Parts: sequence; structure tokens; C-alpha cells
Amino acid sequence: MKASAIVFQSPCQLSVQALDLRPAVAGDIEVEVSYSGISTGTERLLWDGSMPPFPGMGYPLVPGYETVGRVVRVHEGADCSLAVGDTVFVPGSHSFEGVHNLFGGAGSRLIVPNSRVVPVQASLGAQATLLALAATAYHSVALGGTREPAAPPQLIIGHGIMGRLLARLTVAAGLPAPVVWETVASRRQGAEGYSVIAPEDDDRKNYNAIYDVSGDAAILDRVIPRLAPGGEVVLAGFYKQNISFAYAPAFMREAQIRVAAEWKRADLLAVTELVQTGVLSLDGLITHTQTPGHAHNAYEVAFGDPECLKMVLDWRH
Repeated sequence: MKASAIVFQSPCQLSVQALDLRPAVAGDIEVEVSYSGISTGTERLLWDGSMPPFPGMGYPLVPGYETVGRVVRVHEGADCSLAVGDTVFVPGSHSFEGVHNLFGGAGSRLIVPNSRVVPVQASLGAQATLLALAATAYHSVALGGTREPAAPPQLIIGHGIMGRLLARLTVAAGLPAPVVWETVASRRQGAEGYSVIAPEDDDRKNYNAIYDVSGDAAILDRVIPRLAPGGEVVLAGFYKQNISFAYAPAFMREAQIRVAAEWKRADLLAVTELVQTGVLSLDGLITHTQTPGHAHNAYEVAFGDPECLKMVLDWRH
């Protein structure tokens, strides 16, 4: 059986190809994809060839880990709570043969273990593609439930989609609203219950918790002087360059620096519950939609247009 998929043949070169799907095994389900999101973090690095060494890396590859679709077949041994017609979120797959599946979610049909997907309300539609990003933001504070939650952000660097989700999660938890720094004036719009300002308009120098979601490898020298003594900087973006910082300002503040890793399943389940109960809103975050037939343009817009918060591919037609 074949399915259409986005294939990065080499950096900045893609095509939509009909690829063989791997044979299904016990416990698998088949998902007919409705939407898949384009990640402006890790997927951008795969697109331009700047991704650091990463397990499974290589071209040609099928990207994508923000997929939502409908279950069309449940194979023997799969979770009996899933049924044909259910809507599920798929955080990537190893569905396609003859290519690297990194992360393997940008295709018209996927074969995945039932344990990998999360059932979601069909009414979420394309917004369900945002669950992986929401889980990433949630994990930066909740730490996957493996430890006590960290101090929530008082300052967030970047008002892209990750910054917005992290700020919304903070407000939704009933915590004090964070301040968000954004250098692009047009991106300072759309705040819900928190303020977004230019960095030069902020003179505060006693933040206890600063979260960077900008991916700027030079960010530490800019924000460490804004910390209170013993304060923490959380690196929650994805950085293609080595991180360095001046030691003396960090020493004077006894600064803590933490790296937030990828989300865990507990984070994904938690944010799915928050969204489906109306605690966390995903409204206004998907700004662009395109069909797979126009995928090259979609990727260029997703990575090059500052007005594009989130590009989603619509596989339904």
C-alpha cells in the first residue's frame, strides 16, 4: 500500500511522493491524515540542512510530528478503546519505507502503534496539530511529571507560537502574567492576559525565571543581567549554534541555566485535557493553511514570513 508524503530530498529541496507504507503489525492502527503542522524549530533545521547530529538524521526524509487524522483501521492487538472513525493526534511515525522517517508525520496515511497516538475531539480540527507545541511549552515547567514543577516564567523571550502557548499556559494556571519580549513589532499583537514589549522598553533586573523560546544562541548574555540573585534561565528553544555566556555576570548572580528537553507523554496528555476542557485556548495561533500540492511554497512561507505563526497542511483534498 502506498501513501503520499512530503519528502525532503536534500536541504531546501522537497517533493510530494507516493511511498510504500510499512506492513502493519499487531497493535497498529491506520490513520487517514487530515492535517499536519510545519514546525519552525526542528523542522526548519531539517529544511535548511543545519540540524545538528540527531538520531535517524539523513536524506531523503519525511518530516512532521504534528499530525491529526481519523482512524480507518484497527489491527489485531490494538487498544480496544480506539475505533474506526476516532480522531487522534499522531506525534510522528515510522510509516514509510525507503526514506528516513524523521519525524515521519507529513503524509496522507500513517501506520502507527496504537500506544503512540492520543484520542482528541474531532471538533478541534486543525488546532489539534498544536498539541505537540503546547506539550513542549508545558514540559518546560512541568518537567514531564518526573520532578517537582519548576518556577513558572516571569519573562518569556519571543512571541512566536511557543511564546504564546507558554504565556497562555501560565495565565491559564492562575499564575501571575508573564512579560514577553518581542523584537518584531508586528508580533507584539495577540496577547491574551499578558503584556508584550520590546526588550529596550523593559528596565527590570530582578526576574527569578526567564524562559527563552526564541532559539537565539546569544540570548544568555542579554538575559543573565536581568536575573535576580539565584534566578534561572530556561533554554526552551532549539539552538543550532553552541551556547556560550560571559561568566562574571552569571557568577555575580549565582545564575542557574536549565535546558528544557522534548515533551513526555504525560505532558501531551495534560495539555490535551486542558484544551478539551476549555482551560487552554488554541484560537488564533494557526495563521496559514495550504494543500500538500503547494508544499514548497508552504515551507518557504512557514520559515520566511514573520507574519506566519503556524502553517498547516490540509490533506483532506
